[in-house]
Amino acid sequence: MTTVVAGADTRVTVTSATTSASTVTENLNSADSLYNQFITLMVAQVQNQDPLNPQDGTEYVTQLAQFAQVQSTENMVTLLNNNAIMMDNLQVLTTADLVGQTVSVRTDSLDADGETTYSGSIELTSASNTVTLQLTDQQGNVTSIALGSQSAGMVDFEIDTAALGLDGSYTMAVLLDEGQSYTPDIMLSGVVEMVSIPSTGGSSVLTINGVGDIPFYEIASFGQKSTNS
Repeated sequence: MTTVVAGADTRVTVTSATTSASTVTENLNSADSLYNQFITLMVAQVQNQDPLNPQDGTEYVTQLAQFAQVQSTENMVTLLNNNAIMMDNLQVLTTADLVGQTVSVRTDSLDADGETTYSGSIELTSASNTVTLQLTDQQGNVTSIALGSQSAGMVDFEIDTAALGLDGSYTMAVLLDEGQSYTPDIMLSGVVEMVSIPSTGGSSVLTINGVGDIPFYEIASFGQKSTNS
């Protein structure tokens, strides 16, 4: 809006500038904005250059190529961010369907309720004449489950917490023959009771019966192994 105030010897023009919403939200440091500014400056420079001593066009081409590369990089970053958001949403949908399902997770802990029989497996990379699953409670008491001589591969086990009198939190470990220096992976099966989505982002957290809270990526397998021969 422009207001004109006239006097005897003076004429004052007062201009009220308004800024559009698009101008306020425009990112002047974005690749598109910088590219537009460069084109404007380049056109002005070409129009006002000395016709007897013109600028080398190679420089303009080089700068245009650099801006095009910046735009391409910015577009790629935007695409990667969108893909990350899409993958997070897909993970949420996938993990939500796991509630009530049985999964196997890699873990060395057991939350026993004194009633449930838990099943799992141990992955042996080599044969062992003796395989023993040890469960240690918070007071240091140890309960051993002998699994006998086993070949390399997956060794199944069951933990009958009622028969063994197990109730509370336990740490699981595997004892092998002397000379076996590696630590076998322990997989424990349980029913997914709840799925939590961290407010800060990242992997979904599954609350599994007998296991507790486990990140989604710790799942070793989905579904329950069939007992049919």
